[in-house]
Formats: sequence, structure tokens, C-alpha cells
Amino acid sequence: MSHTYRVGVIGFAHMHVNNVAALFAQHSQVNMVACADTVPTVPELRDAPYTRGWNMKNALNAIGIPKAYEDYREMLAKEALDIAICTTENARHPEVVAACAQANAHVCVEKPMAMSMSDALQMARACEAAGVTMAVNWPITWRPAARKAKELIDQGVIGRVIEVRWRGGHRGPLGAGVSHAGVSGGAEAMTERELGATWWHRASDGGGAMLDFCSYGALVARWYIGEPGVSAIGMRANLNSPWGDADDNGVMIVRFSRAMGVFEGTWTTRHQGVPNGPIVYGTKGTLVAGGGRGKPTVQVEAGESATYSGERLPQGRRQISEELIHHLDTGEPLHETLQVGMNLDATAIVDAGIRSADSGNLEPVNGPNWAIG
Repeated sequence: MSHTYRVGVIGFAHMHVNNVAALFAQHSQVNMVACADTVPTVPELRDAPYTRGWNMKNALNAIGIPKAYEDYREMLAKEALDIAICTTENARHPEVVAACAQANAHVCVEKPMAMSMSDALQMARACEAAGVTMAVNWPITWRPAARKAKELIDQGVIGRVIEVRWRGGHRGPLGAGVSHAGVSGGAEAMTERELGATWWHRASDGGGAMLDFCSYGALVARWYIGEPGVSAIGMRANLNSPWGDADDNGVMIVRFSRAMGVFEGTWTTRHQGVPNGPIVYGTKGTLVAGGGRGKPTVQVEAGESATYSGERLPQGRRQISEELIHHLDTGEPLHETLQVGMNLDATAIVDAGIRSADSGNLEPVNGPNWAIG
């Protein structure tokens, strides 16, 4: 008989909760039990689409979570959860993950893993000590094109990887017209004052475009290149979002032992103008992985080109709830992009890029110097 998992949600700051919670709710082995938000440092002024108040209402009314608690700690104490979905503001990840681990609940934490390396290590150590699984959910994990790109790279189709480029962005997480998975329609126009009251535009809460999007580049480069970063230089700025103190544009250049990565994140772009990527340059050719359901295209130096289809992902492991529950049922490893070890390496890269942006210096990538079980 299949095991039934009691699942709860902690945090409605991140709009990806709408997608992730719905995927768990649709799983045949899941019983959605309850939810709770964290207390914002500044109260939001309006329940516009994708704001935390709106996200919680969507969870209760559309997804069908039956109960909401005022305090997530009370929920953890009373509900005996098997799995907790953590979709808080980035700065709250360490305390929430540690509380879940102490309550013996496995954790699905939304990307990025953490806003600093010290926070990431705190989370990893808490879960290791408690013997619970932490999975870091990345939307790119579920893109067949991205998986196919990795397969082609490992087959040597473009030779040894020399450079990985990633550009991600839009008009801001709550920018007018921006849409997010799990909900139809786009965000409504919000006033500057309303935007300024959201965590996304506060650096202390882990907001900002560099952390939001350059973290994708760090994860993808670590995945495709297959080794940790060595050093990074970064630059970030608030160019067109005066209502907050967080950056709305950021760039990182990362050195690996025999490769480089260039990552861009923006909240001020109406159209990317170039392929989002990832774009991978190798010794024998170039690979561009189409976004969403697109197909990766491999170009060889001779000028020939070939298009490879991104095949459907394995049955029963096509999204985060299936993958995590498959792991808990069978003991088989999570996809490598979801695992703690790779995410510690990716966080170390982002941490170095952010430190560089603040110091103006080339900064070392200080990876974890301890084993993850």
C-alpha cells in the first residue's frame, strides 16, 4: 500500500507557492493538512495577484488547503507533518527549515536555497542532524530541454564546456503583466508605495534581481560544468526601482577551474532580445537550450546545426511532488539539481558574487568543507 504523506505549507511570500502547493495537492499520496505564513517585516498594503495575502487566499480557496495557522511553529507542533513546503522570503529559509527538521518533517524549499552561504550551511546541518530530506526546487529542473542539454554535454557533443551563459528576467516579480506558473493571468499594476511594502524590494529580506536570477546561472553552470566555482566578480544596482533598496539588475562572472560562467539577472526588462538560455559554449560547438518546452539546438564548428528534442521526463518524476515522494518511497536519490550538495556549491558561487558586488573585489568561492550524508 502506498504511504500517504501529510503536507503543510509555510510561507506565502514567494508566488511559486501557487504552483508547488497545487502539485502536491494533486498527488494521489498527499493529504494537504494546513498552512501558515511568516510575519512580514513590513505589512503589505494590497492583496494584488502574487502578493502574500493573495497567495494564501489562493491556497485556501483554489488549492483547497483546509486550515491556516497564525504561527507556523504551532502548525508544526500540532499537525505531525511528513513534508513541509517552504516558500517564505529568502531571509526566513534558515529558521523555517531548522524548525521543520526539528519537527521531523522533510522540506521542499523554493529556490534559491538561501541568501548566503552561512544560511545554507545552517539549513543543511539542521536537516542532516535530524535525518530528514531537504529538496531545493528549481523550475529549470522540470524543463525537458535543460535535461537534454545536460545529456548532450555529457556525451561530448560540443566538446569540453568552456563557458555557460544565463540571462533571466522580466519586469519584476510583481511587475504589471508578469505571470507566474500555477495561476492564469498576469500581475496587476501596483503603485510604488505598494511595491515598496513587498519583501522582494528589500535587501534585508533577501530580495533583489541578482539573488533571484543569477542563482539560476550558478546552479546551471555547476550542473553543466560539473565542478564547483573558484572565484567570482559581481556588480549589482538599483537602476529603476526607487521604491526599494534591493538591486533590480545584477551580473556575475564566475571562474571555474577550466571554464567560466556569465550570469545576468534583471527586473527591468520587457523583452530579453536574446535567448534566455542556458547557452553553453564548448571546444567543438555551441548549445542553446530553449526555455519551457523548447528544444535545445546544438551547433558545431563546421557550420552545421542539429536540433534535438527534449524528451518527456520519466513517468512519475516529472515535477517536484512526484520526485520528492518517489525519493521518500524508494530511497532513490533526488535529481542532482535538487540535492543539498549541489545547492551548497551553487549558493557558494552566488555568495561570492554578492560579496564581490559589495566589496568591488574578485572574491573566492568558499564552498562547504564538510560532507553531506
